[in-house]
This record gives sequence, structure tokens and C-alpha cells, in this order.
Amino acid sequence: MALAKTASLLKEKDMTLQIDDNAPDFTLLTDDNLQITLSKLRGKKVILYFYPKDDTPGCTQQACDFRDKLPDFHKTSAVVLGVSKDDAISHGKFKKKFSLNFALLADTEGKVCDAYGVMAEKSMYGKTYLGIERTTFLINEKGKISHIWRKVKVPGHIQEVLQLTKI
Repeated sequence: MALAKTASLLKEKDMTLQIDDNAPDFTLLTDDNLQITLSKLRGKKVILYFYPKDDTPGCTQQACDFRDKLPDFHKTSAVVLGVSKDDAISHGKFKKKFSLNFALLADTEGKVCDAYGVMAEKSMYGKTYLGIERTTFLINEKGKISHIWRKVKVPGHIQEVLQLTKI
């Protein structure tokens, strides 16, 4: 990707979503080939977390942490949704391998990632590329963003999210 285009995308990121903004609506395919539309979840809290890639160490730990705490999230009327650019088949394998008990959404075209401003410049082995920056959004029952965690560090994150869903 040309550096000018990367810089342009990162500049747009400066104008990303804020607390009290309406959460951008979307419809995405799940790991079991169903469709989920965010606006149809109004009346419930939604934990929408974006992660880089299925079946990688940090993403697996984060998904398993959500899996283990899902009953506690349900007590707060919260729905957990994971989003990455992996396809539904990859999500299905990941979900089965780790007995995940919540939907994984396939944003293969990256439109939802763009709408939520979670794409960031990353580097690996000296090469830069755009990838998903681990980010979590807490969306309230009215469809407004009530909290945003950017550049998420996995250890302790789920407990922090759970605390805020109880409010």
C-alpha cells in the first residue's frame, strides 16, 4: 500500500467514534452462516470486540476469556460479538476448537472495521501493513457507544469490560 494512502487512512482514524456516538449499524455473517444486524440487538448491551486474527495467541486468549465470563455478561443483559476480517469458515473452526459460546462475525471486506476506526498501521519483520488494532466497544441498550477500549492488552481486559457492563 502506498504510504500516502496509509497516511490518509490513519488521518481519517483521528476522526473515529467517540463515547455517546451512535454505534454504526451493520449486518455481518456469523461463524455458523447466520446474519447478525446490530440494530436488532437494541434493548441489550453489546460488547463488540475487534481482534486481528483467528487462532493466534492473543486473540485466542481474549476469546477464551470472553467464553469463560459469558454467563456473567448474560447476567448484565449483554451480548458478546467478536469481529475480525477472517471468513465464516475460519471463525467456525476457531469457535469449535476452543468451544467458544458467542458469535464471531466475518468482516471480510473490512467495512465494519473502517466504520469503527479500528484499522491501524502495524509492522512485522520490518514490513508495515494495515491491520486490526485490538479494540472493544461497549454499546448501550439505545445503540450508543458508552465506552471504548483501544490498543487492548488482553490480561485483565475482560474483567474491566464486565465491571462497566454492570453499571
